[in-house]
This record gives sequence, C-alpha cells and structure tokens, in this order.
Amino acid sequence: MKKWLTISMISLLTLVLASCNTESQTNNTEQSEELESLSIMLDWYPNAVHSAFYVAQEKGFFEEEGLDVNIEMPADTNDPLKLAATGKVDLAISYQNQTVLARAEGIPVVSVAAFVRHSLDSIMMKKEVGIKSPKDLEGKSVGYPSSIISEQVVKAMVKKDGGDFDNVTMTDVSWDLIPAVATDKVDAIVGGYINHEYVLLNKEGYEMELLKPSDYGVPDNYELVIVTGEDTFEEKQKQITKFWNAVTKGQQFVKDHPEEGLQILLDHENEDSALNEAVEKESLEILLPLMEEEGIPFGYQEMERWNTAANWLLETGMIEKQVDPNEFVKNIVSK
Repeated sequence: MKKWLTISMISLLTLVLASCNTESQTNNTEQSEELESLSIMLDWYPNAVHSAFYVAQEKGFFEEEGLDVNIEMPADTNDPLKLAATGKVDLAISYQNQTVLARAEGIPVVSVAAFVRHSLDSIMMKKEVGIKSPKDLEGKSVGYPSSIISEQVVKAMVKKDGGDFDNVTMTDVSWDLIPAVATDKVDAIVGGYINHEYVLLNKEGYEMELLKPSDYGVPDNYELVIVTGEDTFEEKQKQITKFWNAVTKGQQFVKDHPEEGLQILLDHENEDSALNEAVEKESLEILLPLMEEEGIPFGYQEMERWNTAANWLLETGMIEKQVDPNEFVKNIVSK
C-alpha cells in the first residue's frame, strides 16, 4: 500500500513538473513571438559612442518596448545610409551632412533623431609643426579621408582666416589618418574625431593640437544622426519610436553609470577592432556633453540646424540645388 502511494505521488509530481515546464516553454515562445524585429547598422565598429545601444540590449530596455533589435556593423562606412534608405536595414547611424548630400542626389533617406548634437571633426596636428590657425596651413599638407566635405571644411577655414586655400596641399590618405600624421607623411589631418584620433594620438605620446571648424565659419552640425528609409518610416514609425525610447533609457544609464555602461560596450567589442579601455573611457567623457543640449530632449532635431547645414552645402557648391529639410527630417521625439 505504501509502495503504491509512493509510486502515485511520484507520478503526480512528474505530471505537475511536466505541465509547468510546458507552460514555461509556451510562455517563452509567446514572449518571443510578441517581440518585433528591428535592425540598426552602426556607422563604424562598436566604440564608446554606441554604449547606449548595447546597454539597452543588455539591460532589456529593447525587450521592454517589445523589440528584438539586431545591431550590425558595416563592411564599409558608406554602407549604412544607403542600406537604410533602400530598406536593407531598418535604421542606421549616419552623418547630417551626408544625409543632406544623399537627399540632393534623390536617395530616399529620412533622419529621425540627432544622436551626437555637435561636430566631432577637427583639423589636428603635432604641436611641433607650429600651425596656430588655418592660415598657417599655407605651404603645408593636410591628410583627409577621401571626402569632398573634408576638403570644403579646410577651404572654408583657411578662407575665413585670411589664407589662400590654393597654397594648401590636400593629400588623400583614406582612413589612415593616424599613421599619416604620426609619421609626418602630412603636416595635419582633417576628418579625425576629437574623441578618437585626437585621444589615440595623445595616448601614443604625440603632443597634438587642434583647430575647430566652428571657430572658423563652418556650421556646428549634428555629427551623428539616426536615419531610415522613407518606406521603412511609413511602415515602422511606431517601432522606431519604441526603439528610441529604449536608447534614451540606455543613454541615461550610461550617464548615471558610465563605468558599467562602458564595460557593457567593451564586452561587445569586435574581434577585429579591439578597444583600448583607457581610450574609450576618455572618449565617453568627451562625448556625453556633446550628445545633449540643455532644455532639449535627447534626440530632438532642430530645423534651424538642418537648414543651416543645407545652406552651407549649397553655398560651398557641394549640392547643386536647395533641398528642403522639412521633407526628410522627421522628429520621433517631441520637444
């Protein structure tokens, strides 16, 4: 009798556990099915500026918004905008000026949020070279990354400072900016970021100085923006807004807990692009104040800033006709 009861209890317990396990699997499956997929392509390999995305993923902020987000790396820095515009990825990180150029070429890209609110680009040089202002670039060589925008930035700065751009030698060094200036292949570089190349060069023992474009007539711009395609925006505006809600939570977490936020990023570093913790820490310290503006919600885009950028590109001849930012700037953040 006791043996029968024992067998019966074991059988009952087995059925209960099996039922619970089945219910748990069902709930997990339902939860997975409820999440909506969304993809974003970074502008480059993962680094300090992307911390909020990985925090949002690690801390479950995307999941709280009902999203399953896939963070992708580009094979080429020109890919993200084009792939987003054509719907190959849902979202991408790109650049304000590049977005205007793309619209001028008829590419159906839309900007939905400002990610870094201020320019990161500067002209950088070793202190020993003796360049104190853009006019001093006359008779010197400047390395740049195959970009017409970089050329026009140098031209505008030199002109504003009373110099003659025709006396400046522009040398295309692709993205080998650091070795170009470190080995004296060129006297200065443009297209490098104050939170990356400038930090790295100083860490490597070079005493670097810089000239900010905004000090010499070049409009301060949104260095990084979040873009999508016109069709994707129409189809997934709600999901994109949810995505940004999660990123905003991630950004706030990084501000409140920078060391933990940075560690989450470091845990997701790309194998082919290993990160230096000290460099990324300093980079994040530089970036955080440049990613927000007092009294303006994180990500909100001001039309005046877009009009200024578009007008400058027209004045410098980089676009042939005026573009209307109202047609492609869509705020998913209310002011």
